Amino acid sequence: MEYSNIPNLHLRGLVPVVVFIFCFLLGVPGNIAVILLKPNWQNLSSLSRTLMLNLAVSDLLCLVTLPIWTYSILYGWIFQLAACKLLAYLVYCSIHGSLLTVTALSVHRYLAVVRRQRCNQVRKRVLLLLLWLVAVILSIPTLVVRQLKTYQQSAKCQSKFTSETQWVVLLLLESLFGFVCFSLVGCTYIRLHRKVNHTALFNHPQTTRLMTSIFVSFFVLWIPYHTINLLRVAAICLKHMDLLNFCMDQHELVVSLTFLHSCLNPLLYAFSSTKMCTGCKQNASNQGSRQDMATTAEPR
Repeated sequence: MEYSNIPNLHLRGLVPVVVFIFCFLLGVPGNIAVILLKPNWQNLSSLSRTLMLNLAVSDLLCLVTLPIWTYSILYGWIFQLAACKLLAYLVYCSIHGSLLTVTALSVHRYLAVVRRQRCNQVRKRVLLLLLWLVAVILSIPTLVVRQLKTYQQSAKCQSKFTSETQWVVLLLLESLFGFVCFSLVGCTYIRLHRKVNHTALFNHPQTTRLMTSIFVSFFVLWIPYHTINLLRVAAICLKHMDLLNFCMDQHELVVSLTFLHSCLNPLLYAFSSTKMCTGCKQNASNQGSRQDMATTAEPR
């Protein structure tokens, strides 16, 4: 009986595998359902629908690669270097596209609800073009640094840096991008909550919980990844090998959490958009009613 192909699993490697399988089984059908069914999107603006669809597509592109990465953790990389680079590039493009779309959705909600600004068809196309152009450009370093590494006769598709300076710069760029996205999402939701806290939009506890879940999930599932990145920068600069080894050991685990965010996106955004649209309409209706009453009450 042949046992050579049975993976040698341990807790550090088992957790990402379980998370990857869970994300694939839940996230792929969820994002496909969002794309095909467009749940309760008839009341959303054209730009909101486009961004929601773009978010589902970008998350889906990211999640469909999970079986390959799961197999790679268990048995090693079995494909050529070109496949390693292209698949990693696809994942990074999808993740950057997803984060940029989440940020654009947050800013658009703030402008639509608080500023009452609308976006025409031309601006919508330009926005999507710029969004994916930025995602493509930000992902280019992946094509350069992704290489095949051999560990105990097993190949791994991982990043290989030519120098410590290159490593530190790319880690800082990733963290800077994440910080900018997180800051924009956080600021827009906080300001949105403050602006309309006493209107119909937040008179619904369920809406408030959904809004909070979007912000909290974005924070909880992405902060570990960027924290490990910053710790790696500190370890490299300080030549602290124990800290660097710890960060490398936790890398697959924190990466799996970012995939979990792509898995949860269709649930969070599909339902919260509907609730927010309903709240906005009720808010506008209430304001219109108050204005009509004030006009009627004016002396003639």
